[in-house]
Amino acid sequence: MVAKKVTVVNEQGLHMRPAGILAKAVAAHKECKTTLHVNGKEVNAKAVMQIMSAGIKCGMEVEIVCEGEMEQAVLDEIAGMFAEGFGE
Repeated sequence: MVAKKVTVVNEQGLHMRPAGILAKAVAAHKECKTTLHVNGKEVNAKAVMQIMSAGIKCGMEVEIVCEGEMEQAVLDEIAGMFAEGFGE
């Protein structure tokens, strides 16, 4: 298991578009379980509605936790997406 804390840089937080991008990227790595820990909640990063219902806003700190095959590579990819603001 590997984990990393990141800060949300998107002005509007993780709304539908970035949540969808995140869920799609995580779903491509079926061998690795990825969760987000935010506001005391554990969110399945493959589930768009769970990501959106967590109310993740700009400036919030999110811990990404990956467990399974290629966990470090998946963590690096997801952390990079957060850092780049999901292309927004």
